Amino acid sequence: MIRILLVDDHAVLRAGLRALLDAEPDLVVVGEAGTGEEALEKARELRPDVVVMDLSMPGMGGLEATRRLTQELKETRVLVLTMHGEEEHLLPVLEAGGSGYVTKSGADEDLIHAIRTVARGDVFLYPSAAALLLRGYRTRADRGSADPLHRLTEREREVLVLTAEGFSSSEIGRKLNISPKTVDTYRSRIMEKLGLHHRSELVRFALQRGLLKAE
Repeated sequence: MIRILLVDDHAVLRAGLRALLDAEPDLVVVGEAGTGEEALEKARELRPDVVVMDLSMPGMGGLEATRRLTQELKETRVLVLTMHGEEEHLLPVLEAGGSGYVTKSGADEDLIHAIRTVARGDVFLYPSAAALLLRGYRTRADRGSADPLHRLTEREREVLVLTAEGFSSSEIGRKLNISPKTVDTYRSRIMEKLGLHHRSELVRFALQRGLLKAE
């Protein structure tokens, strides 16, 4: 069962989302919050698996709440709700520790799948956002210092890219003719070398270094 905290300053929207999610047998809404401050309090109390976070709220906004929440609660994933046209905020959202975003206009079609995706440690992004994110990461990477990719072996880079593309250990093992256990060993080594802790961070790193193709 995936435990969800809904955060939005509009009670009507929260009620609609709750009704949508509670209809799914593997999802349960354990709490609601109307501000970023309340979201932090509820998250500390309830320890949800996924927080569905509105980006624009009075007081502490969704971005700052996401940053604080992901720093404090390492096992909780944050999925951001955005209005159409707010894609320029996606790069800061990912850098703040968010695991993806869903537009409010598409929530009825995409939210359930997105929650399940981030709950298992993956990142949910619309294909249309890939090019934008890739450009932003490449721009920042160009301004940065030495590329930490030099720390990885060729095989580790292969595992990194396939992991970031969403393949499971078994699927990667079949592609590279190695066992799933060996894939897990490579992944642990990669994360240790790069100072990462979650699969979503591997995706962000791969985007930052231009390893994923924007289609």
